[in-house]
Amino acid sequence: MALTINTNLSSMIVQNNLSKSTTQLNQAIERMTTGYKINHASDNAAGYSIARNWEAKLGSLDIAADNAAMGADMLSTLEDNYALISSHIQRVRDLTEQAANGTYGADSKAAIEAEIKARLDEVNRIASNCEYNGIALMAGGGARAIQVGIEGTASKSQIALESDLFASGAVNDLFAITGTGAYSPSEANNTGETNPANAAAKAERKVSNLAKDCAGTSTYDGHKTSTQMLSTLDAVINKISSRITTLGAAQNRIESAIESIGVQSENITSSLSTLRDADVATESSNYIKAQILQQASATLLATANQTPSIALNLL
Repeated sequence: MALTINTNLSSMIVQNNLSKSTTQLNQAIERMTTGYKINHASDNAAGYSIARNWEAKLGSLDIAADNAAMGADMLSTLEDNYALISSHIQRVRDLTEQAANGTYGADSKAAIEAEIKARLDEVNRIASNCEYNGIALMAGGGARAIQVGIEGTASKSQIALESDLFASGAVNDLFAITGTGAYSPSEANNTGETNPANAAAKAERKVSNLAKDCAGTSTYDGHKTSTQMLSTLDAVINKISSRITTLGAAQNRIESAIESIGVQSENITSSLSTLRDADVATESSNYIKAQILQQASATLLATANQTPSIALNLL
């Protein structure tokens, strides 16, 4: 190899290797400080793209899990309110059965009627105030759907909730029984009363007459006895139980969806970790290696830069 002054090839080689070792050192430092082995698209173009897609999917799964949890909370709210209504209706049935006994006078029956009316009014209050996040749950609002997936197809990403779940919980609607033992609260007048003037007054009249039917104090034409009302009350209790059963089935589906979302999220997170996370043991080894090479290159660069001065010995 020729001895030259203008071109120091040894120095160029050492400088090139020093640059490489410095780049490797910086890369190892970056990976250890960020915890990722893919920090830029240049590190792994395909891996970078896949990681970004998986991150977006994880974000969507988090939203889907929140949606499903809110759906479960909504149904729990509805179920708890139906449980309250059921307890009031059961008490009304107990009072109706009590009133059917022939040992009660007018004053006692009036007291029973008053409690029954109070219970029915409370059922109406519960139904009118049952809401979740501004959604009236017992107002006959129709079917709803809970978003529990990230697919574009509704059948794959939604759980449909039947309209029966959100049927009216008002007394007059609960007591609108069809089929065998059909019954519907009457707005007929008792002696000396006038016809209700508006819809609200009619609804109140129906509740009042219902309480009278249960207590056995009705006098309007076509009224029901206490005895006849027991089968009606059983039908109402069965109607409420049926709604609660449907609620339970929907809650089970939502809980299953939440578990499924958790499994998907866990699997994607594991894959993302394998693809993107840095192996600290490997990177620390690379850091030490690059550091040694950098120090060696820096030392040898000083020697290489002195190579042209050997020419002075020939002069």
